[in-house]
Amino acid sequence: MTPTLVRQHLTHTGEAPRVNLGARARDWSEIQERMLVPLYEAVYERLEVGTGARVLALGCGSGLALLMAASRGAAVTGVDSSSPERLALARERLLPEAWGARARVETRIVDGHPQDAADAETPAYTLVTAFEPIGCLAGDSEGLGGALAAATPLAERGAPVVLAGWGPPERCATSSVLRVATKLADPLRSTGSWRPALRDDLEEVAQRAGLKPDGSGRVSCPFGYADMDSALRGLLSTGLFDAAIAATDQVQVDKEVTESLHPYQRRDGTVWMPNVFRYLIARVP
Repeated sequence: MTPTLVRQHLTHTGEAPRVNLGARARDWSEIQERMLVPLYEAVYERLEVGTGARVLALGCGSGLALLMAASRGAAVTGVDSSSPERLALARERLLPEAWGARARVETRIVDGHPQDAADAETPAYTLVTAFEPIGCLAGDSEGLGGALAAATPLAERGAPVVLAGWGPPERCATSSVLRVATKLADPLRSTGSWRPALRDDLEEVAQRAGLKPDGSGRVSCPFGYADMDSALRGLLSTGLFDAAIAATDQVQVDKEVTESLHPYQRRDGTVWMPNVFRYLIARVP
């Protein structure tokens, strides 16, 4: 999900599994991130994001949602402190002056926290997004409250704040694959283990942040991959399987995730998993 689909979790020793973070970020950017495009489009369409909008994206990752908002004419600021590798890709997408082209107008990418995205000259934001879906991991909303508390003072009064979450497990085919992470990581099951999404996950986060719910919606976001290798790389790029890799090994995780994907592989070799995601619109008081 930073990670846009799920956050990257530490192992029980407090150390992340040894992975090629650059390659993982590239897999996220090229394979997995696009799975949530329908969610981004639905939110921007509903809120009529366009010229004049000022968007603050929390956990912006490699910046696809920011790029889509900028393409609508919005001024965008992305903030992320969890993955420098993904943030570097966001800069490539949105700040092309790094390789000699003209930069997009009013675009900022900040390696840090929401308060780092404001100064006396920064106008108030008209939209705050937290598109990284919560609701499939125990404790995956922890930390979001602090980010929202830091971000909402930077937004206009009444500005929408969008939170995203996984839909009901029975509507998310990927849930069966996510269970593999929990099974392999056992007995590390605690924070970071899979759990069914709950109906009020997003409302509870909004309430804790002092926000006022003002509508919600559901969006179909199927996960589609060209082949089994792409599916495996895309899912592993989320960081969800890190605890499983630490508890077993990469080969075992690859094997069991691949097996769990077989029911979703089509005759032409593509992999297709229907999913539903939910979003909540809340307002800054």
